[in-house]
Amino acid sequence: MYLSKFSLEFYRNYPSLDVDFSRDVNIFLGQNAQGKTNLLESIYFLGLTRSHRTSNDKELIEFDADFARIKGHLHQSQIELDLEVRVTPKGKIAYINHLEQAKLSNYIGKMTAILFSPEDLNLIKGSPAIRRRFMDLEFGQISAEYLYFISQYRQVLKQKNNYLKQLALNKTKDLVFLEVLSDQLAGLGAEIVHYRIKLINELNTRSKLAHEQISGTKEELELKYSATGIEVDESMSVENLYQNLLSAYETNQSKEIKSGTTLVGPHRDDLIFSINQQNAHLYGSQGQQRTVVLSIKLAEVQLIHQITGEYPILLLDDVMSELDVTRQTALLNYIHGKTQTFITTTDLAGISWEIIQKPKIFKIANGVLAPFES
Repeated sequence: MYLSKFSLEFYRNYPSLDVDFSRDVNIFLGQNAQGKTNLLESIYFLGLTRSHRTSNDKELIEFDADFARIKGHLHQSQIELDLEVRVTPKGKIAYINHLEQAKLSNYIGKMTAILFSPEDLNLIKGSPAIRRRFMDLEFGQISAEYLYFISQYRQVLKQKNNYLKQLALNKTKDLVFLEVLSDQLAGLGAEIVHYRIKLINELNTRSKLAHEQISGTKEELELKYSATGIEVDESMSVENLYQNLLSAYETNQSKEIKSGTTLVGPHRDDLIFSINQQNAHLYGSQGQQRTVVLSIKLAEVQLIHQITGEYPILLLDDVMSELDVTRQTALLNYIHGKTQTFITTTDLAGISWEIIQKPKIFKIANGVLAPFES
């Protein structure tokens, strides 16, 4: 898939933008704080209806404007789609072929995008919450069912936690309703964990191969899902996981009431990255961690292609200068001729021109995009 026509209105520092992209490689050249990352973020937002930089959508609206609008014409192998997302202070509205979508979940997945930025090292070094967000964002693009289960789980989790707080304060003593909520949460949680384990196993296979190619060493990368409070393995059915979660809620009921929060479930789980059976979070060098993240991103590209039949759009935000020649060459060889790719950079000297042939280069300054003339 690829974007051709693309436009912005009142998005961050872009009051207006209309541009035609190359279906192959597009490079945004400019100094820092000129709008390169804002433009990449807007492309990502068009696909996922959320930013990778902020959870406050109001920040996307240009100062003194009432809304922000992102539009793009998407080409897939069989169809073409006009996509639009409008951001207002009251929320987001998504359109497919100019028809408003009743739910964002009906829209997400039409355009898949993989983003790689220097901040992605936090996927290895950061907290479990960052890795859970990674799973939810990426798997939600692949599976509408996963997106549905996550949405429902969050609603029931919020309801259960609010009720646990009432129990902790002795505002109610009805444990039957708590057990009903735990049962609902166990059912939804089992579906989520089952999806995560399945897709992590798929990513594990592909990221191992990518890691071998990039590192050029005998280091072995392994991804493993880590559940909190229950035993899990890839052979478990949804029913097995449901029973394990339900049992854990029953066992921890008094602790949950005392703490006023749900102590077990996918909202507390983690994803472990190991290199030669050592935890990369704790023991990996920065070079190793960067290679792990790059391997995972490339594995995602292959996984999305396998499941959807389309290669996702690839967004590389100021990462070429972060990669040495070996890693950069491996990355470009891996994606060459497969994905529409957007690259931001402050310096064209950091690009491997032996692989990238005839890219479309844009100069960005103060939120103004113009063709680059060498």
